[in-house]
Amino acid sequence: MPNSLLNTGDDDREKFINWPYQNDSKSELPMDMQFNSGHLLQIVVYSVLMVISAIGNITVLTLLIKRRMKSHSRIDMMLMHLAIADLMVTFLMMPLEIAWAYTVRWMAGDIMCRLMAFFRTFGLYLSSFVLVCISVDRYFAVLQPLKLSKSRGKIMITIAWALSFLCSVPQTIIFHVAHHPDVTWYEQCVTDNIIENDNYIIVYNIIVMMFMYTFPLLTIICSYGSIYMEIFRHTRRPNSEGFRRSSIDVLGRAKRRTLKMTITIVMVFIVCWTPYYVMSIWYWLDKKSASSVDQRVQKGLFLFACTNSCMNPIVYGVYNIKIRKTRKTETDQCSVVLRNTAKYTRHSESLRSSNGRGHRTISVACDVKTI
Repeated sequence: MPNSLLNTGDDDREKFINWPYQNDSKSELPMDMQFNSGHLLQIVVYSVLMVISAIGNITVLTLLIKRRMKSHSRIDMMLMHLAIADLMVTFLMMPLEIAWAYTVRWMAGDIMCRLMAFFRTFGLYLSSFVLVCISVDRYFAVLQPLKLSKSRGKIMITIAWALSFLCSVPQTIIFHVAHHPDVTWYEQCVTDNIIENDNYIIVYNIIVMMFMYTFPLLTIICSYGSIYMEIFRHTRRPNSEGFRRSSIDVLGRAKRRTLKMTITIVMVFIVCWTPYYVMSIWYWLDKKSASSVDQRVQKGLFLFACTNSCMNPIVYGVYNIKIRKTRKTETDQCSVVLRNTAKYTRHSESLRSSNGRGHRTISVACDVKTI
């Protein structure tokens, strides 16, 4: 499967192993084993994506580092790790794909084949898992703030790094350098003879898809969906919660912001990842018809796997890297809500005491002003 996370970067196993070769001339190589328009498309698109991703993620990381010097927050720490994950995709995976598309065959040896197979997925796993951490953190911040702790964010990020490492390790076992049985000079970084049964290959790919795409997508939808429904519920019954008009206005803006934010995050994740997995599933189910698709279309669909690293700094930067004046205005508005909603008691991150009796103070608008 071209450019897949499991199979070779250029052609499927059967074509690499079973292709009948008659003479030792490069001109006789099949199209998939030569530099073609599909490889040219890869080089051009990956180069553009690498520039966009590098500029966006380096900018976001720089701004976050400056902000962290003045104040610390869980969301800033998670966004820093997200930028680091996307930069790993940018400077490890994308250059590999560009070089591999240019040479077509693998020319870096077995050790580099296994090592780069590891990093080919590590950054993608880490990016997806950090997105999960951000959505879960926002869920607790709004719906169950009293269960939050200073160490929770660090624990979640540590788990994200550990899971990314563990999920990527199989790549170093599966991938290796193999010589073409007839064209002895032609080497490729492949998975041949490691997983003989095609059903096992499909199972492995499904597991990869579940951890890298399905699980993060469902978590993001459930987390932000729950946040929006909670805000919607309180804006529908403001009087019963003891709100003043100013508080209702702030919550109304928070509701609109949360809806827009949720739709944006979910749609970006779906648009970036779905084309890749649509092509992958097609290949798993009907390898023959999928392989017959034009090389430019195949490689174009697989290229979408990296676009999420380009979109993350745009999406998360827009919602989180605020102008200081705007942040100060929002903070002042949140303070008003806190003072005027003493009966709004489910979602505050602080626990106050009054006349010997503790009560919780909500400020959903404050909690959702960042993703």
